[in-house]
Amino acid sequence: MDLMTLIGLVGAIALLIWSILLGAPLKLFYDFPSVVMVCGGAACVTVMSYRPSDLKSFAKVGLRALFFKLPTPQEEIERIINYANLARKQGLLALEAKLQEVDDKFFAKGIQLVIDGFAADTVRDIMDLEHSFQQQRHAQGKKMMETIATFAPAFGMIGTLVGLVQMLANMSDPSSIGAGMAVALLTTFYGAVIANVICLPLAAKLDLRAKEEALLRSLMIEGIVAIQSGEKPQLIKEKLKGFLPPGAREQVAA
Repeated sequence: MDLMTLIGLVGAIALLIWSILLGAPLKLFYDFPSVVMVCGGAACVTVMSYRPSDLKSFAKVGLRALFFKLPTPQEEIERIINYANLARKQGLLALEAKLQEVDDKFFAKGIQLVIDGFAADTVRDIMDLEHSFQQQRHAQGKKMMETIATFAPAFGMIGTLVGLVQMLANMSDPSSIGAGMAVALLTTFYGAVIANVICLPLAAKLDLRAKEEALLRSLMIEGIVAIQSGEKPQLIKEKLKGFLPPGAREQVAA
C-alpha cells in the first residue's frame, strides 16, 4: 500500500471536516439532491465518454494509485545482474528454472524470449511493443480520473444554477432565501471537493506510477537484450546504472 497517498487523502478530508466543524454543524453541508446532481451527473457523462471495456477497469485504476507497488530500479538492476551471471556460467537455458520466481509478467516474457532463442533485436522489438501498449493503458486510467475531475465541478455549477432558479422563484418568503442560497452553493462545493481532493491528486499519482513503471520497463528491456547479446555482467551493470540519478548509483550492490 502507498501510505503517502492514503495519508494525504485521509488528511485532506480530515482537515476539510475539521475546518467545517469550527464554524457550523456538519449536517449543514449535506444535501441529498446536490449529491445526486454532482455524483450522478459526473458518472453519467463519464460513461458517455468511454467504452464499456474502459469502464470495467476503472476500479483497478483507483486501486493502482493506493496499492500498486514497484521494485526500485536498484533492485531491478541487481536481479538482472544475477540473471546475467547465471546465463554466463550455465547458459541461457539455465534461466528457465528462475522463471517460477518471477511475478512480473513483462520481465518473465522477456526472459522467455531469450530462452526461446530469439535474436536480441527481435526481443527488443517485441518488448518495446508491449511497453508501448502498457503506457497507453495507463494513460487511459489517468485520463478517466481527469475526466471526472472536469465534469464534477461543471455539474456543481449546474446544480447551483438550478438551486438559484428555484430560490428566486420562491421570493415570497424572504426568510428562506439564505437557506436556499446555502443549499444551492453545496453542489459547487461537492464538485470542487471531488475534483481537487480526490480525482486530480489520484490522477497525478497515476501519472507518477506510469513514469516509474516506464523507467523500469526501459531498464528491463536494456538488461534482457544485453543478456541475450552475451554481454559481461559488469558491463551490463554499468550500462543500467545510467537509468539512475548519480546519487543512487552507489546503492547498487557490488
